Amino acid sequence: MKLGRKITGGKYKKARKKKRYERPGQKKIIKIGDDKRKTDRVQGGNKKTSLLRAKFINVKTSDKKIKKTEIKNVLETPSNRFLARQNILTKGTIVETDLGKVRITNRPTQEGTLNGVLIE
Repeated sequence: MKLGRKITGGKYKKARKKKRYERPGQKKIIKIGDDKRKTDRVQGGNKKTSLLRAKFINVKTSDKKIKKTEIKNVLETPSNRFLARQNILTKGTIVETDLGKVRITNRPTQEGTLNGVLIE
């Protein structure tokens, strides 16, 4: 049986096209470099800030303090090992900083900042 067809062989017809808010946006890739952000208009006329490049990360240390530190390198990305080779930053990525290894705890494409937690 072919994909998108009925058992009889006929085609399924779409009820309607996708609305603007249902359409996916372009995939955003966050790399290491001088800070660069993009602001998009979203539903309700609100604004969403996306991070495109980042040089610094806000790190939460063991004594509950937040320190802003520079990213040196991407060590590993558990979701996809090929992203680490290209120095792409996503949630869960482990990066090397002056303080040590840090895991990114937020989604930079959704918030416009990079937050992380120190790994001992």
